[in-house]
Amino acid sequence: MTMMETQIITVLLGSFTGIVLALTGAGGAIIAVPLLIFGLHLAVAEAAPIALLAVCLSATIGALLALRQRKVRYRAAGFIALTGAVAAPAGIWLAQKIPNLPLTLLFATVLMYVAFDMFRQSKRCDEGIATSESRSFAKPCLLDSPGGRLVWTWPCVGALTISGLSAGSLSGLLGVGGGFVVVPALKKVTNLQIQSIFATSLAVIALISATGVASATLIGAMNWSVAVPFAGGAMAGMIMGRLFSKRFSGPKLQQSFAVMAVLVSVGMIIKAILAAGLL
Repeated sequence: MTMMETQIITVLLGSFTGIVLALTGAGGAIIAVPLLIFGLHLAVAEAAPIALLAVCLSATIGALLALRQRKVRYRAAGFIALTGAVAAPAGIWLAQKIPNLPLTLLFATVLMYVAFDMFRQSKRCDEGIATSESRSFAKPCLLDSPGGRLVWTWPCVGALTISGLSAGSLSGLLGVGGGFVVVPALKKVTNLQIQSIFATSLAVIALISATGVASATLIGAMNWSVAVPFAGGAMAGMIMGRLFSKRFSGPKLQQSFAVMAVLVSVGMIIKAILAAGLL
């Protein structure tokens, strides 16, 4: 394969990632690593930093737009991202030390979890079932008034710290944005409106991913010759996807993505086992 052919394939893979992200939401970004593995035959540790760059740029644009609309809880986002930024470099470093087989199996497991969770949520929306969480008085992070500020208590700080550390470590280790961690965590521990939760999650993802990209660059784990065209393709794909998102997005599309993600995770496991010579 020539350099030009590789570049074209990389841009196309990035474009597909961006389209999926635009049509299915933040969880769609997790498909970036499998595309790089199957399309360019990269290991998980090689693909993760490249995927992080694409996730970082996409989430940054979404977070800035939401910030202009005053939907981002920037104090909560900053705190979660700060704790995540502590864990992300450790995840990047650990990914370079773990053999490809167990790292691939871990990623496939996370991908299956995201797929099943997306399918479950989309089925509930498709059937018109309410997805509200427990009553707000049982949550550690409450607003002092409707549309007001979060009341920072020690239980609230603890809950947000755990979500940040979890998102950061998975972001660095596997190259995922961590939205599938942050969004459920904010739903569970706060009484924020769902639009504010999604917007705040985008800000967290952007900040944590930026830390992961910087860490990967410092330790020499970032392949810029692949990362730049992939990220460029992802941005173009996200813009194209947004043009058609109202027409094609919805529960049925998310369910289709979830099924595809499960099949991809199975394929990753088989590919990794064959590469390790275990079959």
